[in-house]
Amino acid sequence: MNLLRLLFQRQIFAPMLALIFASGTCVALVILRILTSRNINYAFLIWNLFLAWLPLILALLVRERCANGEQRGWKTSSLVVLWLLLFPNAPYILTDLVHLTTQFYPHFWVDMVLILLCAVTGLFLGFVSLYVMQSVMANKFGAAKSWLFVSCVSGLSGVGVYIGRFLRLNSWDMFLRPATFYHRMDNWMTESVLHLTTYTFSALFGIFLFVVYLMFYALTRLPKEFQMKPAEIE
Repeated sequence: MNLLRLLFQRQIFAPMLALIFASGTCVALVILRILTSRNINYAFLIWNLFLAWLPLILALLVRERCANGEQRGWKTSSLVVLWLLLFPNAPYILTDLVHLTTQFYPHFWVDMVLILLCAVTGLFLGFVSLYVMQSVMANKFGAAKSWLFVSCVSGLSGVGVYIGRFLRLNSWDMFLRPATFYHRMDNWMTESVLHLTTYTFSALFGIFLFVVYLMFYALTRLPKEFQMKPAEIE
């Protein structure tokens, strides 16, 4: 399947163009930051932004298959599972704010704006992919169950972001480093009962994702009639 054709479908051309422009701006600013400071510390933002694109591509693939009547079968199911595993990578960039420090105050505000721009871009990439997946679920199971799907994804993403930030595990570690992945997960599941932070962070981040996505969803429902038309020239 042609990736460009998938990304630049007529129905999603405008938001896709905006996301590509935002991502290109982020990459350019990160490169500029590296060149001016001669420090590659923030190069990870480019990688994290790339990871944030993957859920959107997977969501579009799922939608394409469902539109062609291929919603059943192991291929579509595998894409959905892979999307769910990779989706937390999109909002994860928000936690990169932890890298900000007042130790290098002259660059603090520059770095804050840079990380926030990447984080917001990643968040919107995730929300567009979630919007696409919700539309697929609504078409298959109905509107009510599609919102249950959004709630579950938000909650699971809160856990996923916690695992990524605090346990330092990635989605692909379960395949590339299975022993390390399952060992850390086993320790975490055994000890997490003693740590209120685990549940608090996961729940709050999940609530944050759901509430912000709800506002994002509401904006997509603004009727065209609400937009002001240019005044007619007399």
